[in-house]
Amino acid sequence: MRLLHDPVKLLLTIPALLWALSFHEFCHGLAARLVGDRTAERYGRLTLNPLAHFDIVGTLMLLFLGFGWAKPVPINTRYFRHPRRDLIIVSLAGVAGNMLTAILTVLFLRFCGEWWWNLTGRAGWTIAEQMLYINMGLAAFNLIPIPPLDGSRVLEAFMPYKYMEYYYWLERYGMIILLVLLFTGVIDVIFGPIIRVLWYLLPY
Repeated sequence: MRLLHDPVKLLLTIPALLWALSFHEFCHGLAARLVGDRTAERYGRLTLNPLAHFDIVGTLMLLFLGFGWAKPVPINTRYFRHPRRDLIIVSLAGVAGNMLTAILTVLFLRFCGEWWWNLTGRAGWTIAEQMLYINMGLAAFNLIPIPPLDGSRVLEAFMPYKYMEYYYWLERYGMIILLVLLFTGVIDVIFGPIIRVLWYLLPY
């Protein structure tokens, strides 16, 4: 909630937030299109326009709590050429997009950081920092295997068919379970190890 007490930092965080959410969902839609599903394209979601992906609750939670989401891109697995493999590809595409952004941000700051600071000062540096932190947080959060997060779709792809009914039951209550875990702090037990692994992968 520290951003609530720092309106300048809150304002400077918005560009990173809009990019992270929009690019995450765009990558899902693009991956689906590449494996044969044009549902996202038909619904106008194959775009970087933040308005197409905006979810008020998910955006505010990401902004103030560090956890959040955009409006999920619609997919139809019936159009996938290899359903289980393609579900994994599409599910991880958003995480890959956020990780790519984080990696490029680190490389930019490593090689152009001094120039960027001289050009934009503290404001530009804060935007770059938030681009890194928000994309890393969104990538890690979405790897948690609880519906509707991307990690649950990866789990679904590997799950034996005989257990699918339990997964679909969990999916119906996934958002409630997720919010309970968020507000009780239990989610940190899962989120912590994931974010540490992702930070380790960055090219410092």
